[in-house]
Amino acid sequence: MSWHADDGDLREYAHGTLAAPRLWSVETHLAACADCRAALSAHVPPAEISAGWARLDAELDAPRPGFAESLLIRIGVADHTARLLAATPVLRRSWLGAVALTLLLAVGVGLAASPLMLLATAPLLPLAGVAVSFGPGLDPTYEMAVVAPMHTFRLLMVRTVAVLSTTTVLSGLASLALPSFGLAALGWLLPALALTSTGVALTARLGPVLAPALVGAGWTVLVVLSRLLASGTPLPFTAEGQGAAAVVALLATVLLVVARDRFDSGRPLGPSFRSLRFAARRLS
Repeated sequence: MSWHADDGDLREYAHGTLAAPRLWSVETHLAACADCRAALSAHVPPAEISAGWARLDAELDAPRPGFAESLLIRIGVADHTARLLAATPVLRRSWLGAVALTLLLAVGVGLAASPLMLLATAPLLPLAGVAVSFGPGLDPTYEMAVVAPMHTFRLLMVRTVAVLSTTTVLSGLASLALPSFGLAALGWLLPALALTSTGVALTARLGPVLAPALVGAGWTVLVVLSRLLASGTPLPFTAEGQGAAAVVALLATVLLVVARDRFDSGRPLGPSFRSLRFAARRLS
């Protein structure tokens, strides 16, 4: 090197007060001059150097967000919410593949006979998704979720929206494969909203596994009995049945909002919930 940076410039550079254009010149020179880098270290406290290396190591070791998480962040979802959503089991390829396969089988039956298989199955998918997304023993991130820095009710709503979004899109695509049935192929939509809202509302008392299981069983019995007792369209898919589903969805939503504080009481989410919440509060 034919020249070296002035000691005063290095001191100002270390303290972040060196102004352009000298800043640009010194930065370019430091990249190529080991002697000036050594001289610069004399102006930086050892603790600050160690902290800088620690920040660099943490940044390099930080997990890179996956496709789903990156997409959610791009559309404005908060980082922590996007991470919890990306960890939702229903956003994994295995679950989406199982839902798609179920709908394909239902569409196959619909093309051969009637859309009843699709209409009866599609409302159960978001209900099952809620159980998988928030049930102890079913969700591998359950313990992490219940101690997350947000209310349990909000976390349940976030994941329920994710479940409804994915299953509704897939079920809607399946309905497009049955164009000959017209709007009748969309008869699953209101029952799906009614079943999901009812299952989530009952979760406050029965838990995230038992509540969807009972609601799903009730729906199955209703469809089977309606099919056996009526010669025409089963009751849930008539105009009266669709209206009743809309009313049930509305009432369940109101009850869900009223009971939202129960989700943080520790009772609906398994025996380990209370101790996990207590530990999280102590750590914070």
